[in-house]
Amino acid sequence: MLDIKSISFKNIFLSLLFIVICVKSPTEIQKNCIPKILDGIDCIGCAKTGSGKTLAFALPILQKLWEEPYGIFALILTPTRELAYQIADQFAVIGKPKNLRHCVVTGGMEMIVQARELSNKPHIVVATPGRLADHLESCDTFSLKRIQFLVLDEADRLLGGKFDKQITTIFNALPKERQTLLFSATMTDTLEKVKMITKKNTFVYESTAEVKTVDELEQFYVLCPYNVKDGYLVEIVRNFREKDEKGLIMIFTDTCKNCQLLHMTLNEVGFDTVSLHAMISQRQRLAGLAKFKSHVSKILIATDVASRGLDIPAVSLVINHIIPNNATDYVHRVGRTARAGRQGRAVSIVTQHDIKLVKAIEQKINIRLKEYDVSGLHVAKILTQVHVTKREAQIKLDETDFDERRLINKRKKLINEGKDPDKVEQEIKRKRKEKNRQRYERKNLINKNCDKIGINSEQDTDDHFNNVEKCE
Repeated sequence: MLDIKSISFKNIFLSLLFIVICVKSPTEIQKNCIPKILDGIDCIGCAKTGSGKTLAFALPILQKLWEEPYGIFALILTPTRELAYQIADQFAVIGKPKNLRHCVVTGGMEMIVQARELSNKPHIVVATPGRLADHLESCDTFSLKRIQFLVLDEADRLLGGKFDKQITTIFNALPKERQTLLFSATMTDTLEKVKMITKKNTFVYESTAEVKTVDELEQFYVLCPYNVKDGYLVEIVRNFREKDEKGLIMIFTDTCKNCQLLHMTLNEVGFDTVSLHAMISQRQRLAGLAKFKSHVSKILIATDVASRGLDIPAVSLVINHIIPNNATDYVHRVGRTARAGRQGRAVSIVTQHDIKLVKAIEQKINIRLKEYDVSGLHVAKILTQVHVTKREAQIKLDETDFDERRLINKRKKLINEGKDPDKVEQEIKRKRKEKNRQRYERKNLINKNCDKIGINSEQDTDDHFNNVEKCE
């Protein structure tokens, strides 16, 4: 049986050890940002994943807090629940000697309990925008009018448009005189606009490195037809596990349903995995993450809810089962490994439909991905078993009405926005059908052009990406 207490103590010990190392040897973003924050200057910090951004704002905030401890002193906003809990844990470790009081406000947990904690005026509040906005609109048992610090961690995601309504509600509850800190691993167009409208004395630190990923990270691709990518995934995991029995593996996919399907499939073929996505309860998400961090389960299958900020030192391999549509998301995904000077590896499974996405990623990170050697013969031996197992998992999942809650919530949201859910669904189906038609026509055109110039469109070579571009 899983001992949550022992996991918690182990995580706290590892966090404390990491903090001690960072304090002795601060990273570049810490060297540049901490003095400016202590001087009372607003700050925008952008550096590679695993560069110690959390300590860059946590340490000066606590230093200022000890000078004048009171009420809700700082508010930290994050886009994901798991990142909120991780940041809160790090504040708890550093602030333990001074009896720091902190509160985590995220969805999926009891609002009444959170409201009670907020009314007790904790020093630090770590929150996701949606749930905090709900508290501000539904109760008046706490106030944010005296906070000294507002931190937006993963600011590019928070300011990217998805949370605009909630962010507006929160900003209206904050004092005008405060210190604002924005941190992210990627400088997007949104943050560029923020830089232009901030105060003149705002300090901006951006890593000058041309490569957007750390040097300790090896990045590979595996080229395969779309309909056999699950077989290649299993073979990559099996091959890695033969060489490294203790290393942790994170597998990223696109949707909650695909995430759950992969979780069920890999468990059936002999790998112990846990899943992390938005369609399971918060308690299940935290329990699964705890099992992964404590090495009880060595494989985590997740959507992009796990792609930002999570610091799990023992992750040795990140696999992109589905290539993200946004190159920025790729940077954050592969940033879950090779953190704080450790070695790591990322492997992306690339199909014939992903060529342009891979080109965009290579341009973003300024690195050309290397080919990862996977035996097609070994894949052929296990392919039938993998397909049958996944089909059985699909049937089991359909029997549980997995999508029902998501569809209900989606319809409620559309109704609240004054839209007709049925008309919206019909429009989505029409667009999907049109997109599939265009993809089919493009595939046929590529195959015809490749035949004309004597190139095999399914050829698995180092020059495959360039070959397909020639065919287009």
